[in-house]
Amino acid sequence: MARGLPSTASLARFWQKLNRLKTLKESTTETSLQRHLTTLDLTLLGVGGMVGSGLYVLTGTVAKEMAGPALLMSFCVATLASLLAALCHTEFGARVPRAGSAYLFTYVSMGELWAFLIGWNVLLEYLVGGTVMARAWSGYLDAIFSHRIRSFTVAHVGIWQVPFLAQYPDFLASGITLLASALISCRCRIYSWLNHIFLAVSLLVILFIIILGFVLARPHNWSTEEGGFAPFGFSGVMAGAATCFYAFVGFDIIAVSCEEAQNPKRAVPMAITISLGLVAGGYILVSIVLTLIVPWHSLDPDSALADAFYQRGYNWAGLIVAAGSVCAMNTLLLNDLFYLPRMVHAMAADGLFFQVFTYMHPQTQVPMVSILVFGVLMAFLALLLDLQALVHFLSLGTLLDYTFVATSIIVLRFQKTPPSSSLGPVSPGPVAEGYEDSSGHRRLEDTEQPSAPEPGQLRPALRPFLGFMSGCRPGVAVAWALCVLVVSAIILDCGLIFGDSALHLPPWGHTLLLLLSSVLFLLSLLVLGAHQQQHREDTFQVPMVPLTPALSILLNVFLMLQLSYLTWLRLSVWLLIGLVVYFGYGIRHSKENQQELPGLTATQGSLEETVQALQPLNQAPAQEPSQMEQATSL
Repeated sequence: MARGLPSTASLARFWQKLNRLKTLKESTTETSLQRHLTTLDLTLLGVGGMVGSGLYVLTGTVAKEMAGPALLMSFCVATLASLLAALCHTEFGARVPRAGSAYLFTYVSMGELWAFLIGWNVLLEYLVGGTVMARAWSGYLDAIFSHRIRSFTVAHVGIWQVPFLAQYPDFLASGITLLASALISCRCRIYSWLNHIFLAVSLLVILFIIILGFVLARPHNWSTEEGGFAPFGFSGVMAGAATCFYAFVGFDIIAVSCEEAQNPKRAVPMAITISLGLVAGGYILVSIVLTLIVPWHSLDPDSALADAFYQRGYNWAGLIVAAGSVCAMNTLLLNDLFYLPRMVHAMAADGLFFQVFTYMHPQTQVPMVSILVFGVLMAFLALLLDLQALVHFLSLGTLLDYTFVATSIIVLRFQKTPPSSSLGPVSPGPVAEGYEDSSGHRRLEDTEQPSAPEPGQLRPALRPFLGFMSGCRPGVAVAWALCVLVVSAIILDCGLIFGDSALHLPPWGHTLLLLLSSVLFLLSLLVLGAHQQQHREDTFQVPMVPLTPALSILLNVFLMLQLSYLTWLRLSVWLLIGLVVYFGYGIRHSKENQQELPGLTATQGSLEETVQALQPLNQAPAQEPSQMEQATSL
């Protein structure tokens, strides 16, 4: 017994280290950056971040390999999933008006280990995303020159028959990646100007594609003679939706830039909603005209839009589309190369990644080491890897990130302290007072007064019916219900996708699995809904919590399971490498670990205990914001 006590305490402290929260200043509106971005500026940032990959990269691949003309249905499903994820990002962007992403959101709500894994995944997204943009840029530029570049490379190098690798090395994609990295490292003032020019040209080209595409449309291309509307069936539509989800990943750039917004609480929700709606409408219209211009099975995945016009004899139109695609690819490639080094710098500034990546060039004030290392790595990937494998990999990582963000929304909504206090000095009394105006004089008694429940406590009106849960500490029932919700969502999705095939279940077993998982999912929703939530009138909040984020989790997991097992294997290997980095370096060098007080022994048994355990940490002076601001202000 005596020997067991230290072991138990050590395990509790170790678990606490994995789940410690990032502390920021209480006043989240203070920043060293100039707040000059309007709602229109943020909207254009979101549109620029989303336009390009979905149109010029995904349309041809998904139409020819997965969905056929039902590509438009895939985009509709992906839009729904993106809208749910965007709502969760919107609440975080409005509550925490700092430069951030899924990494920061997870760090301030769920804990350090989960934040590191999401940040590690975001690094891969930017890395592979830039590689995809470079490959697509090369493909469309090659189409302008009638594929002479590809023919020359194949003639002198040959064709490779290696899985996951491209058929031939793409020296053009690798070269443009190195050139863009050099531009970013010099911090040229023309960077912003070029982005605006490229975005304007891209939007005009998209409008041109839609108008001319409907003029050249042939409804016969959707007929059964050409394979029908959905040649790959429902599974193909959903697999296409899982891939098309990546087309909307750019809206989180708005959250990254919210620290520079003039009125982030109002501008961020509006910008995300408007930009997502505009881009979704454009994607759906372009997917319609693409499969109406030419038969879906004749498309060239590497340059589908330009190739469609070439096939119809409109070479001049194909050149315009190819030029617009190059502009869009340039914008996205520059964005990926701009934010990737700063994301690395942010994690290094928090102590979770190697400190060499915190080095800033004294003259240009850019993270030179990050740009050099990841720019060269991106160029190497663009030289060798296959475009389709990269696209699938991106969609899986993005869906995983957005699932964590949706889970974080539920966690924050039922925490005892409001978000602003979870980011700064915590004081239980004022927190209760701020959220219970009608009983502010009882701020020292709120935690014990049934008439004034705090977030995480059972609603007073339901206590007569759910008395067996009224004895639980605030947050305990919520934590268990959230775990059950996530697990039941995974089981339900697995049953829907694999129940009658991979799992080899009999009909009664398949039905029983779906019924039990559905009942558990609904019961967990009811338990969460029976507890008190935070309600704030001064900022945007996701409607219908916990239903909206729960549906986001359910749909995201469903789409993730549509992707191939090889894609999951690649992501698993990457995450295992990340765990080695975290446990070998990050957990010991974390800035939160350096601020941790020796006497802190509380565990993560409930959401309330988590906040109470972190109160001493929140009272310590935090240096991270200035480092985060420095990482994202460049």
